[in-house]
Amino acid sequence: MAHIRIRKFNTRDTYPEQKLDNDLCQAVVARGTMIFLRGQCPQDLDTAKNIDSHDPVEQTHKVMQNIRQLIEEAGGKMEHLCKVVVYLTDVRHREAVYRTMGEYIRGVHPVSTGVVVTALARPDWLVEIDATAMIPD
Repeated sequence: MAHIRIRKFNTRDTYPEQKLDNDLCQAVVARGTMIFLRGQCPQDLDTAKNIDSHDPVEQTHKVMQNIRQLIEEAGGKMEHLCKVVVYLTDVRHREAVYRTMGEYIRGVHPVSTGVVVTALARPDWLVEIDATAMIPD
């Protein structure tokens, strides 16, 4: 493990009423080179075009693929991910978004905050995820 993860847990235990399965933790202790990512949205990184979907699962796949690509372009790996902030425009998408995000953070255990907002920068966006990673010394 790249960093010290304090009080690891899985959301299936903390939210048993929801169909979630995310590896998270309460705190991350990390040393190294920080990577601050702009909030990632369901759009192509090269063209800034939205993906052609209004499905929260498909949008989250694109968001997480962007996060992985940017971390790798910065010289890191997904295991270096320390924190995510998930912005949703509809709380009813929470389970679908978190289940999909969980596929990308399995075994990583970042800290996570979720926020429901009125809108994102483009009306078609249902999810945006802000991420911070740390490449170890």
